[in-house]
This record gives sequence, structure tokens and C-alpha cells, in this order.
Amino acid sequence: MQQLIDFFQYLLNSEEIIRTGGLVLITLIIYVENGLFFGFFLPGDYLLFLTGVFAGTKVLPVALPLLLLCIFGAAVLGSLTGYGFGYFFGEKLQNRPDSLFFKKQYIETTREYFAKYGSRTLVIARFLPVVRTFAPILSGLIHMDFRYFMLYNIIGGAIWVGSLVGGGFYFGEKYPWIVNYVHYIIIFFLAITTFTVIRGYLSARKEMGQEKEVVK
Repeated sequence: MQQLIDFFQYLLNSEEIIRTGGLVLITLIIYVENGLFFGFFLPGDYLLFLTGVFAGTKVLPVALPLLLLCIFGAAVLGSLTGYGFGYFFGEKLQNRPDSLFFKKQYIETTREYFAKYGSRTLVIARFLPVVRTFAPILSGLIHMDFRYFMLYNIIGGAIWVGSLVGGGFYFGEKYPWIVNYVHYIIIFFLAITTFTVIRGYLSARKEMGQEKEVVK
């Protein structure tokens, strides 16, 4: 049991992942977190930013173009896998009982974002934990046109990876001392993403409630 706990703690430790797992493990985690329903808890935003920081400071010895290409490919392919899963097995997922790795509320929260933003959710969701994982699955579940899905999938992936990895690389290269403040960076990203998810969820529920009132 302790080994299992240690394993999950390792998966949630972005700094340890980058230092010991390197580009291969980073790419795998981004792939899983972007479309496999059990990967929603994995680090996303701050893992990308810290990967850029560590690459900029040469702690992670990977060239920026290769780094961007691998992570972008993982993000796009992960979402594509999620779309395929939702397309073929979405109904079974919706009927699953709640568990440690899945709650029906995750699907409902994502559905409310789609109701509010439509296909743009695939771009916006890249910056929203949990929603980022379930947005492509729900896209497949509702049989979104594959061409539109891939368009927003690629655009969202490019913006997400480019801004976070590229921004982290810039800061790491210009201000190498930033690696001494990794924990503060993680706390900052967690605070921002948590606030954004809660605010977006409450706004979506409020608008959905208003629409129901109008219908009545």
C-alpha cells in the first residue's frame, strides 16, 4: 500500500518527474492527462511550465524545438485518443458508478462548458484541469464532426504547449535562479487553475439555470 502511495506522490511531483523521467515520462504523462479519463489528476499546466524552465536552465538537456514537438504531439494524440474512446465507449463511461478515478460530475461539468462555449471548449479546456481531460471524451460522445474536433484540438494544443513551455523556457533562460522557487510556481498554478475551474463551473451553472427559467 505504501508503495502505491509513493508512486502516486511521484506522479504528482513535477520536479521529480522532470529530473528523473526526462522527456519520455513528461510526454507520456501529457498524453494520458489529455484524454484518458483516469489521468485527470496528473499535473498538466505547471508540468509544462516547469519543463520549459528546466530546459531553459539546461537541467533538462533537451532542445526547445524537440521539446515543443514531443509535448505538442502528446497533447494532440492524447485528445484524439479521448475522442475515440468517447465515440465508441462514451455511453458505458456515462453509466459507470463513481469511483476514485471517475465521477459523473466531471462529465457534467465539461458538458456545461460545451453548452456555454461550444467547440471553443476544446481550446479553453486546455487551460482547465479535469475539463481538459474530459472535453475530448465528451466530443466523441456527442459525435462532434471530426474535422472541427481536429482543428480545435490542434489549435488548442499549440496555444497551450507554446505558451506554457515557451514561457517557462524564456524565464529559465533569462532568470536561471527561478529553479530555486519551483514550489512557489506550483502553488501559483494550482491557485490560478483551481480558481478558474470553480469560477467557470459556477458561471456555467448560473447561465444554465437562467436558460431553464426562460424556457419555463
